[in-house]
Amino acid sequence: MYTLRSDLYWNSLIFVKMKAIEHYQKQFVTHLEHYNRPRTPKNLYAPIQYILNLGGKRLRPTLALMSADCFNGDVSASLDAALAIEVFHNFSLIHDDIMDTAPLRRGQQTVHEKWDLNTGILSGDAMLILAYQLFESYSASQFQQLTTLFSKTALEVCEGQQYDVDFETRFDVTIPEYIKMIEYKTAVLVGAAMQMGAIVAGASVEDQKNVYDFGRYLGIAFQLQDDYLDAFGDPKLFGKQVGGDILENKKTYLFLKAMELGTDSCKSSLKNLFSKTCLSTNEKVSQVLEIFEESGAAIATKTAIEDYTKQAFNVLDELQIESTKKQLLMNFGMQLMDRAS
Repeated sequence: MYTLRSDLYWNSLIFVKMKAIEHYQKQFVTHLEHYNRPRTPKNLYAPIQYILNLGGKRLRPTLALMSADCFNGDVSASLDAALAIEVFHNFSLIHDDIMDTAPLRRGQQTVHEKWDLNTGILSGDAMLILAYQLFESYSASQFQQLTTLFSKTALEVCEGQQYDVDFETRFDVTIPEYIKMIEYKTAVLVGAAMQMGAIVAGASVEDQKNVYDFGRYLGIAFQLQDDYLDAFGDPKLFGKQVGGDILENKKTYLFLKAMELGTDSCKSSLKNLFSKTCLSTNEKVSQVLEIFEESGAAIATKTAIEDYTKQAFNVLDELQIESTKKQLLMNFGMQLMDRAS
């Protein structure tokens, strides 16, 4: 009887916390809509409006607001910091799409396709400046802390992108190198979003570091899971075509683990498959997936996802916040990692 009551209470608590997460998201979207208004010259600002209106998970700004709330800060005071993170993230997407010559972003034309290459570059540059401007609403002390963290993070994102480009022509990429690449390209921005919320809330330096690490570990786990689901996920639930990374010859964690754990025959076959363009789409994907499974790379990747998720949750024990707030962060992490497999 006690267990039943406990379970009912716990399920009710989780439901309330999930509703709270939806509230953060709605609060941010309202702030974004107010900010994302028409400006002149139109050809500079219209692409910015366009990409900010394409949607997405709004993961990073939501985490910034959640972090501020967890440290008993004023959530509304963290909205500009959250928006700066989102503007920067979308700036990086514009330039990523240009570098990848990608035609689509979130199912719509990319900025450089809808307008042109020069517009994409210039509007992206403007977004980086706009992101910095958003910190001007904070006190001198908070401005310094926020911009110092932001500059460090922005540079790491650029370094991560360069590592990713460099890896395209290398077959000797190591697991530590790959983890560093996804940490810089993806995870540090998640960590920074959480630390910014903590800064605005006036959290201690130790709590700021710990909440940053929570976001960083969760960001690494999220990207590793993205690698796994791209190969083995259900496309209807995952929202992407299975095997996309394989067809683009991307050396993901799965590939690197297969090269580390596989037999000489497996390694030779995998290298050959990632060098060929004559195979049919289905045939190439099927053969590579078979090697990922036979080599143990698939299991190793799932283990790595679990390990980084656990590291993120372990950091919560170090945070000086209420237990219900820790549970909120854990619930969000579990929701984030509970994607179609």
